[in-house]
Amino acid sequence: MTIGEQPAYLRVADDLRRQIVNGALPPHTRLPSQARIREEYGVSDTVALEARKVLMAEGLVEGRSGSGTYVRERPVPRRVARSAYRSSGSTPFRQEQAEAGVRGTWESRSEQFEAGPEIAERLAIKPGDRVMRTKYVFRDAGEAMMLSTSWEPLAITGRTPVMLPEEGPLGGCGVVERMAAIDVIVDNVAEEVGARPGLAEELLALGGVPGHGVLVVERTYFASGRPVETADVVMHADRYRVAYRLPVK
Repeated sequence: MTIGEQPAYLRVADDLRRQIVNGALPPHTRLPSQARIREEYGVSDTVALEARKVLMAEGLVEGRSGSGTYVRERPVPRRVARSAYRSSGSTPFRQEQAEAGVRGTWESRSEQFEAGPEIAERLAIKPGDRVMRTKYVFRDAGEAMMLSTSWEPLAITGRTPVMLPEEGPLGGCGVVERMAAIDVIVDNVAEEVGARPGLAEELLALGGVPGHGVLVVERTYFASGRPVETADVVMHADRYRVAYRLPVK
């Protein structure tokens, strides 16, 4: 192979990818077998297998037990809008659903938890300090679209009416309103967006298969520089795009 020349398995993957993108291999079509790829492209079994692995890793095809490998349906990505905080007495998810004219649903479960090193660093507390961890599953038309796990230091919310985010007089009102009720004034929000392979439990909840990527929005609320809540928001990378609209100051 000369310098700059693509390995054979990538050349095969490129051609099959082109056929998938232009519709020559439409969704739900069975991908050519390993033997057919070997014969059509004049490559070895190893090259044919590696080409199929590339397409599977990219999420373009999926294996079906006892049946073969098929082209996946390619969803049209949906935008999840993120903008400057709006004081409306609801969470960002509820705000987004209301603006889109959609009635989403969600489930949540809260429990006291000991902060591990990563969460402790994000909340500027010590590892082992108690936090309230709340896990959410957000649904749109019954389909799980987003997962979220939030952590709040019990040193701030413990033994107060807002200790449980989804219960009590301010249950579901959002971090800013809940914290204001105990005289903690949130004045800054930081979000960091990244991508990674989905964890098995995440993909099970979101309806994906092993190897699919997810977008992760790491969000932290601050009051006078002190973190008062941090959360990881997780969604399918090929189904959603995170769009930001920020004011110019």
